[in-house]
Amino acid sequence: MYRFFENLVDPFTRVPDGTPPATLWAFLGTQIAPFRHLVVWIALSGLIVALMEGGLIFYGGRLIDMMNASGAQAFWDDHWLEAVLVALFILVLRPVFIGLNALFLGQTLSSNLSEQARWRAHKHMLGQSASFFQNDFAGRLSNRVMQMGPAVEDSIYMAFEALWFAAAYMLGAALILGDVHPLLIVPLGIWLVLYLGYTWRIAIRTADASERHSDARSLATGRVVDAYANIETVKLFAHGAKEEAYALSAMKRLRLRFQRFMRLMTEMTFGLNVLNGLLIVGVVAPAVWLWTTGAATVGQVSAAVALTIRLNGMSGWIMWVAIRLFEHAGVIREGLRSIAVEPGVRDVPGAPALSLGKGEIRYEHVTHHYGRGYGGLDDVSLTIPAGQKVGLVGRSGAGKSSLVNLLLRFRDAEAGRILIDGQDVSRVTQESLRRQIGMVSQDSSLLHRSVRANILYGRPGATEAQMVRAAERAEAAGFIADLRDPKGRAGYDAQVGERGVKLSGGQRQRIALARVILKDAPILILDEATSALDSEVEASIQEALYGVMQGKTVIAIAHRLSTIAQMDRIVVLDRGRVAEDGSHEALLERGGIYAELWARQSGGFLGTDLQQGAAE
Repeated sequence: MYRFFENLVDPFTRVPDGTPPATLWAFLGTQIAPFRHLVVWIALSGLIVALMEGGLIFYGGRLIDMMNASGAQAFWDDHWLEAVLVALFILVLRPVFIGLNALFLGQTLSSNLSEQARWRAHKHMLGQSASFFQNDFAGRLSNRVMQMGPAVEDSIYMAFEALWFAAAYMLGAALILGDVHPLLIVPLGIWLVLYLGYTWRIAIRTADASERHSDARSLATGRVVDAYANIETVKLFAHGAKEEAYALSAMKRLRLRFQRFMRLMTEMTFGLNVLNGLLIVGVVAPAVWLWTTGAATVGQVSAAVALTIRLNGMSGWIMWVAIRLFEHAGVIREGLRSIAVEPGVRDVPGAPALSLGKGEIRYEHVTHHYGRGYGGLDDVSLTIPAGQKVGLVGRSGAGKSSLVNLLLRFRDAEAGRILIDGQDVSRVTQESLRRQIGMVSQDSSLLHRSVRANILYGRPGATEAQMVRAAERAEAAGFIADLRDPKGRAGYDAQVGERGVKLSGGQRQRIALARVILKDAPILILDEATSALDSEVEASIQEALYGVMQGKTVIAIAHRLSTIAQMDRIVVLDRGRVAEDGSHEALLERGGIYAELWARQSGGFLGTDLQQGAAE
């Protein structure tokens, strides 16, 4: 039975296309949409439960009047059938309706909404460009995604479980008091207006305080996660105290924001008790007066008193629910700052997959200044024939990384276009583009998974033998066999830690190389691919790389010019433009920038003095 109600909605399907709405109500509307065919049943079962609760109080008053009217001797003779039917209703029908309402709220709504909201938010975030994640804390982004689920679920759950129930119960209360005497509806109405006004006033202030508190919590989380993710750097530079102060300032702000929130809770408690005092006196006193005049029975007065006491207890619960709803509204609005952001790079509607032929790459008048008007690339035109191996050289900031990032569509060019086999990369799907490109960067981070999972990331469908062969070609099989994690997993099953932190830089690089070797993409990009390796390992890796390069279109970035001297062609970038283009020998004979860089190298690296001069 539970599974039936839990599976009435699949939270991981029907994901709306496009960016989530940036406004609260529109966003909540998209979240409740998969449940729209069930909303009527959820609302109806809640209405019945609320009216039954009020009906019990009404019948309690009627029972007292029947007992007074019949007396102890004749009560069962006069009312036994009614008493039995009411008892059966309480024992059978009432639990059925309450249970049905709980199944709809708990199993259908609550168990699905939270993960639906998180999944949709995470799925959208994965579609953001690389620059989006570079401009924010990973901890803050993940905190917003994870907070979004409970905030959405609790908001919609409480709207049905509490607010709808309270509205239905208030209707029943008005009917009961009106049955006693229409006069009693007046104090109930006055109290209701004051109660709603006070709740709204407190809730509005709470929403603002909650959004600020949520923002402060995300900031504190971001700073803490940033320190953990870079713990080696923190310890290497002996900045433990500095990181403590950095996180402490955020936590102090978080404390102040929470204290503001708690002040509102204390104010709410005081004001609510004043209002409830008015309710009790305003309803019970007139009811007793009506009894003294003979206009109301003892049972009716008892029902009015019980109803008032029930409302007294419920009012605190409903106000707390309203406060929580507005608190969640603040959390959701804070989360939407990141989640409801249009991706910087999107596939055009109906974009086809890249159809790779030979692998020719062509840059046509490409300009990209990162929105600043300077830096990056400036009107670059460059053709790399299929199967050609090109080395990219240039001082820091010359545009090498920009050239690669635009090819991968981590960003879209501000002007011009990039073609692969005549197809504009901005007109094909990003996934199909990147499936055809293998890349090893200078800082190849690994997933916090096993060695096997990291290598197979290059080609998930590869066999064990193919994976092992890739590791062997990357000179990684030797050290992998000796790996063992704290849980006793060894070899290819050993976990590498977050970003591969349990491995040395050279070991991470070799696993990253194995991953790309296994991917076997027709276009290969090497960005300082062997910089983290010692000379002996680098020499053997270079041989493996030259083998991998065969038949591929290759772009290699290196400061160690000896590693790209054997390339078919070398392109020198300077201030965002192609300054020189030719073979190693031709560029040396030319006596230009490349020849100057080659002459100034020490041990095969670009001269530091030249880099400093370029930076100035």
